[in-house]
Amino acid sequence: MYFGYYEHNLDDKGRLMIPSKLREGLSSGSPLYVLRGFDGCLAIYNETAFQTLYKELGEYSYNDKNARNYIRALLSSVTQLNVDKLGRIQIPVTILEKYEISREVVVIGVGNHFEVWDKKSYLDYENKNSAAFEEIADKLVKING
Repeated sequence: MYFGYYEHNLDDKGRLMIPSKLREGLSSGSPLYVLRGFDGCLAIYNETAFQTLYKELGEYSYNDKNARNYIRALLSSVTQLNVDKLGRIQIPVTILEKYEISREVVVIGVGNHFEVWDKKSYLDYENKNSAAFEEIADKLVKING
């Protein structure tokens, strides 16, 4: 389970030191999967969570245009990463550029995965949405309730 807010800087090679609290949920030697997230971030999944996501995608009918478009967009964005001995991942420059992630990043845990945001983008997102926090919570519908 991933949670928390962490500010970090990417090094000159685009490497991110994964916050120690988030590394606790990673298996030694297991890959991570970085993919397109929502609202301009990168989503990073461990092996188990990625396999669950992949299985869930298989539950959509590929004959449905919306499902097909979503599956294509999501899976074509996936890159497998390895965590080095120091707890870093190297995010390819092409991904950083595509999603406009600068050297200053925010890493947030969001349950079954964590997200990497450009710091300015995340602060803009947070400012835009924090005022509506309670209103949004009132509108949520529980899955089995």
